[in-house]
Amino acid sequence: MSGEFQPKKLSKNMSRRTIASHLKNKAMQQPALGQRILALRQEKGLTQEELVAQCNISVRTIQRIEAGEVIPRTYTVKTILAALGEDFETFTESTIESGLKKAFFLKIDDTKQAHFLTKHLKIAWIAGIVYFILGFAEVPADAYRLFENNSASFYPTYIYIPLKLAVLAAIILFLRGFILAGNILNNYLLKIVVFIMLIFNIAYYALDIASLFYEPLNDGSILIIESFSFGIIGLLMGIAVIRLQKAIGTIAIVTGIFQIVTYALFTSVFFALGGYLLLSVTIVLEIIVLYKVAELVKEKMNTT
Repeated sequence: MSGEFQPKKLSKNMSRRTIASHLKNKAMQQPALGQRILALRQEKGLTQEELVAQCNISVRTIQRIEAGEVIPRTYTVKTILAALGEDFETFTESTIESGLKKAFFLKIDDTKQAHFLTKHLKIAWIAGIVYFILGFAEVPADAYRLFENNSASFYPTYIYIPLKLAVLAAIILFLRGFILAGNILNNYLLKIVVFIMLIFNIAYYALDIASLFYEPLNDGSILIIESFSFGIIGLLMGIAVIRLQKAIGTIAIVTGIFQIVTYALFTSVFFALGGYLLLSVTIVLEIIVLYKVAELVKEKMNTT
């Protein structure tokens, strides 16, 4: 009996791989591929003969690729791109994928100036201050829904929804700063963990607003999942922030410890209220961390 299902499982696995590689395959289609390689070669100021000398591929092959007459093998494309100083993964990713990475600072162009980095770090820590201030309006609303009336709001809906959207916008800008800091200081864990936290925030704020109109979303189990998941991600963020010690000093250790303690309380669920109380201090420390990173970049900019 088990043998009958193996082809189906294999088929499903193959379809997953096909879907996963679809966008990359689109980038390898002609004539777009040839046009991009041609533009890249001209941008580098190379003739076809000079490119041939660097990658050991015949002139005729390069001419046919640039003209869109043939679809080259992946190895051939990688060889050409290596000669042109271009990364294959970056070259083949979709415009949407590339745009999202740049929007959330998961990828930064090497051409970006230091003032671009300091500008966005400044936006981030200012957004953190806005988030901290808006929290004083948000907490009463959350407490009312949690302890008094789960299906109603402390504020009228026309105030509650804009408030939640404003808080979410501040959180997104604030967390983008940590992703940028992770990029600048080569802290991969910080970059990935904060991106996951950002996605969680978007999801849970959407659920919060939707729960005003759809009663089943007020289920207490959702709050338990939210508390636990944020707790786990927050713990990892604390570990990642401690790793910034060499760059910004003791403030990284202090902030990381506060994050670990705060989010450990969220993970326990039963002590989540204590986590909320500590969260205010943690946010202030996080703002200082981003400010310190911005100052570090500015200092490096002035010494070069």
